Amino acid sequence: MATTDVLAAGAVVFGSGKRVLVVHRPSYDDWSFPKGKLDRGEHVVSAAVREVAEETGLHVRLGPPLSDQRYPVSGGRTKQVRYWVGRAVGSEDVSAYRPNDEIDAVEWMPHEKAMECLTYERDRATLKEARRLRRRTHALVVLRHAQARSRKGWRSNDDRLRPLVQAGRAQAERLVPMLAAYDVTRVVTSSSVRCVDTVRPFSDTTGWQLELDDGLSEEDATPESVLATVGRLVAREESAVLCTHRPVLPLVCTALGLPDPGLDRAAMLVVHLRRGVDVATEVHRVG
Repeated sequence: MATTDVLAAGAVVFGSGKRVLVVHRPSYDDWSFPKGKLDRGEHVVSAAVREVAEETGLHVRLGPPLSDQRYPVSGGRTKQVRYWVGRAVGSEDVSAYRPNDEIDAVEWMPHEKAMECLTYERDRATLKEARRLRRRTHALVVLRHAQARSRKGWRSNDDRLRPLVQAGRAQAERLVPMLAAYDVTRVVTSSSVRCVDTVRPFSDTTGWQLELDDGLSEEDATPESVLATVGRLVAREESAVLCTHRPVLPLVCTALGLPDPGLDRAAMLVVHLRRGVDVATEVHRVG
């Protein structure tokens, strides 16, 4: 009989002074990184941020992804833990955290002390990997719009006005915590309705202004217009989302110097940048 994976997510959170955040679990008497199982229907990146907040009181943003951990747990099952490098958004103060039966201690430790205190060799290996990627990055999220009405079923002559269907609107809502996980603070989108409405729930939730760009639309995109927009976003030291269309995505990827991953509807390519250089990439689909 095949084993069933228990899927969990967490982060190796770095702070000032080359410190790393670790937690103590009294039921296991171990020191590890903040992590936990996904809620029903929750995406793994959203779960990683939520679990860190619940176990430490810190709001974090995700940086480059790390190698998964896989190890046996009770019942003959295997646990898979997805990890990212993390950074606190705002204060790094954990003094207000209240110990409980699940986590009774949260500490910032120097790297060397953390290597000594971590209970499991797998966590020490993850910390070694994370330390190489700990320098600050910002994310450029390249997003294909959510599911829209078919061209055949759209009777208007203006394809720019073609809207999302109900499933697409649900996808747009599920994207909100996923974009928030990367601390996206700039929202740039094709001016076509199906793109605008894909990122509108995130804009409405966070208050970040929508920036409509005709040069990202199917009708008006050119290599020059896409290169100019991508160049501006890469140069800015803030995380951004760029929402566009399937035919425009190869131009975006060319501007980034990356292969086109062939994104599905409402899927996103996350490019982690440091000083304009691609440090890591990952692709996520809405669940």
